[in-house]
Amino acid sequence: MRSHSAALPYPEPRRSSARAALGASAVLCALVALAGCASIPPPVTQLAVSKAALAEAVKAGGPEYAPSEMRSSRDKLDQANLAMGKESYTSARQLAEESEVDAQAASAKARSSKAQKAALQVQDDSRVLRQEIDRKNN
Repeated sequence: MRSHSAALPYPEPRRSSARAALGASAVLCALVALAGCASIPPPVTQLAVSKAALAEAVKAGGPEYAPSEMRSSRDKLDQANLAMGKESYTSARQLAEESEVDAQAASAKARSSKAQKAALQVQDDSRVLRQEIDRKNN
C-alpha cells in the first residue's frame, strides 16, 4: 500500500515554511511601502509653478475680474506652504496643483472678461460711427 505523500508528484509543503514565507512577504511589502513614502520629494518646483501662475493671474486682471478664483488660489498656495512645513509633501503637491489650476482659471476669466468688454466697446463705437454716417448722409 502506498502512502498518501508518495502519490503526489511533489512533496507536501510544510505549513511552518509557508507561514514564514507569508510573514516575510508581508514585512517586505510594509518596508517597500514605507520606503516609498519616505522617498516622496518636496514639491518645490510645483510650488514655484503655482506661485508664477498666481502672479500671471494678477497681471491678467484676476483680482478685478475673478476675485473668488484668486482668493481660492492664494488660500490653497498658503495651505500648500503649511503642508511643506509639516513635510506632508503629497498634500503640499496636491494643494499647489489646485492653486495653479485656480490661478489659471482666474487668468482665463480675466482675459475673457476683458475681451467681452473690448467687443462691446467695438460694437458701441460701430453704432456711433453708423449714426454719424447716417446723419451726414441725410
